[in-house]
Amino acid sequence: MAAMSLITDTDQLAAFCRRQADAAYVTVDTEFLRDSTYWPKLCLIQVAGPAADDVVAVDPLAEGMDLRPLLDLLANPEVVKVFHAAKQDMEIFYNLMDGTLPTPVFDTQVAAMVCGFGEQVGYDTLAKRITGAKIDKAPRFADWSQRPLPEKQLSYALADVTHLREIYTELLRRLEKSGRARWLDEELAALTDPATYEMDPDAAWQRLKRRSGDSRYLAVLREVAAWREREAQRRDVPRNRIIKDEQIQDIAAQAPRSPEALARMRGLNADFARGKLGSGVLEAVERAVNLPADQVPKPAAKTELPPGKGPLLELLKVLLKAQCEAHGVAQRLVATTADLEKLVSDDRAGVAALRGWRYEIFGKWALALKRGELALSAGDGQVEVLHVDTGEPAAS
Repeated sequence: MAAMSLITDTDQLAAFCRRQADAAYVTVDTEFLRDSTYWPKLCLIQVAGPAADDVVAVDPLAEGMDLRPLLDLLANPEVVKVFHAAKQDMEIFYNLMDGTLPTPVFDTQVAAMVCGFGEQVGYDTLAKRITGAKIDKAPRFADWSQRPLPEKQLSYALADVTHLREIYTELLRRLEKSGRARWLDEELAALTDPATYEMDPDAAWQRLKRRSGDSRYLAVLREVAAWREREAQRRDVPRNRIIKDEQIQDIAAQAPRSPEALARMRGLNADFARGKLGSGVLEAVERAVNLPADQVPKPAAKTELPPGKGPLLELLKVLLKAQCEAHGVAQRLVATTADLEKLVSDDRAGVAALRGWRYEIFGKWALALKRGELALSAGDGQVEVLHVDTGEPAAS
């Protein structure tokens, strides 16, 4: 790798970014560590422009490095920013860009699902299928904070954006040829919505598994999870360094009110219970226990299928799979099991499958199946969708 491919000062970075200001797109990737911190520690940013030799790795750890020229490029609305599986990269830039995000964005993993490459296809798989390149996975879990970075790691990092150029142009060609470019809009809109990356401590409990639907259990779960989130953010350590998920669930179930009771909890001890962390837990429990009844969380309403509707749900799952295979699109983009459960009971359910392109390839067929106008038939190892009145295949 040429020495200039590694940018270690702001002037070099500014010169590269000026060259890309009129580019149609740039491909972007990051390398970071999160083993010992709450916030990801950014170690390297790889960027490539359309020209073959416009590819660099930017060292954000270099002394005196100011990333402003790159952040301005990422904010340029005239240049498409191409990522693969963008969410973690976008979270990093959300923090660097003071709550704003790169825009516009193209995620090749999402585009690959629309183009028939399957669910959440990995970068190395996509690179091999589109470019024929074989990505060496060995450096993937290397220590990206070490300096100097070994040549092998730098080469691996740059490959993540060089092959991405060809992947992007091929997927874009397929989308334009098939008329499916707008199919990505909903997914990409979520990626560029700042709300996706807001770390709201009061919502942290929703990521945890729940052992009970009891409102007081949920109240303690919410308060302790929010306390842990704030404490992890303040100390910049992983959540489980403060207290583990399983311990929060135990505390929610037993609601200890004293250091002695907390010390008896699995995995905790008297030192923890009588220390600052233990005091924080007990204060959170106390808040939850004393909440007025109208302020405790309400259990999520479960979708209960009416009697006899289970088989219909299974038929809709088969129809979804058949239609998605016929159209070469990942099922996850069309409908979830939760969507199908709602659709079983309500022809006007507020699900994405009853709108736009999803309606055309699945939603209208699902409604027709519910009305008894379509049938599913198995033959020669395949499922066919047939009109009930004629027995002819339904045009998909």
